[in-house]
Amino acid sequence: MDARSITKFKKMLESEKARLAASIQTAVKADLVIPQEELADETDLAASELTQSLLFRLRDRERQLLSKIDYALSRIDSGSFGMCDDCEEPIERKRLEARPVSTLCIACKEREERAEKIYA
Repeated sequence: MDARSITKFKKMLESEKARLAASIQTAVKADLVIPQEELADETDLAASELTQSLLFRLRDRERQLLSKIDYALSRIDSGSFGMCDDCEEPIERKRLEARPVSTLCIACKEREERAEKIYA
């Protein structure tokens, strides 16, 4: 992959990382506050707990994405960005444009997903 493309992906990943970090920072403060009126009865409490559960799952997904972004940035620094972790062949450019944190080419990802279905 050429230097210009690497720079483009690096900027894209850093921008997404900054956006996610800011979103998490803002959301964590807001998500942890439960207004007293939401705890008025059992139904309100149950709804509040469900909302909190969904928010925690969302934050966990964001945390996992941040981890993947960090890994992609480290791969850029090491020179292995854009190469499949499994077969060590180049990952298609369109795949990287759609999901720059991809670590597997389409063929290896499909093989992984088939194996997950078998053992799931």
